[in-house]
Amino acid sequence: MEAREIGRLFEKVRANRPLVHHITNYVTVNDCANITLCAGAAPVMSHSRRETGEMVAMAGALVLNIGTLDTRQVEQMLAAGRKANTQGVPVVLDPVGAGATRFRTKTSLRLLRELEVAVLKGNGGEIASLAGAGGKVRGVDSDGVGGKPEQITREYASRLGTVVAMTGPADFLSDGRRTLRVDNGHPLMGRFSGSGCMAASVTGAFAAVSKDRVAATAAALAAFGVAGEKAAVRNTTPYGVRMAIFDELFNLSPAELAERARVRKV
Repeated sequence: MEAREIGRLFEKVRANRPLVHHITNYVTVNDCANITLCAGAAPVMSHSRRETGEMVAMAGALVLNIGTLDTRQVEQMLAAGRKANTQGVPVVLDPVGAGATRFRTKTSLRLLRELEVAVLKGNGGEIASLAGAGGKVRGVDSDGVGGKPEQITREYASRLGTVVAMTGPADFLSDGRRTLRVDNGHPLMGRFSGSGCMAASVTGAFAAVSKDRVAATAAALAAFGVAGEKAAVRNTTPYGVRMAIFDELFNLSPAELAERARVRKV
């Protein structure tokens, strides 16, 4: 993927300011809203079925995050996802904790089965668990992957017919044909809660402005990773990086992103 394409997509997010509709968890909802704003998009955090149809119809993307899952939320996500599918609105699914409990795993698989998901973004344990590739999840954190990340991602994307992104020390994403590796980021990004949720929100912002979901996802993960790298320059603690990453993404220019993005084919 060419660096100028990554920068161009970021410019498009900033120019279009797409609305990103979230049905997400209550632990990181504020972080997701603010990182969406800092990316250049507009967040809305709407959980009520009484307005879901109207909200999805005006959105550029829908982000579903099962971090604090309950049965009512499942139905809300299905209703919103079905509406998004009829409107041509891309759905980003973050299967937080899939593989840790039967409820989370079954819910993730149901959403994938009943909705047309544009991007499935999860950590290594979550994606490998859903793919049946020996993933281990402890709480909501990845605890191991039973195979090569790029191979699991590519094969699962091919089976699903959607873009799959496995985040970790290096991020891998694929649609089954093209597989990319993103090497941006910093270890401290994995030491505070919400970094994965925020990555899904940024992915929603980029997916809203491009039908090339592979390119959009790679550019989103690179942008978030570069912001994390810059945040870690002056901060040596997880909370310091968490607080700084918003401003770093806000101040990141498309030209700097194009220069610093480390994205390559695998």
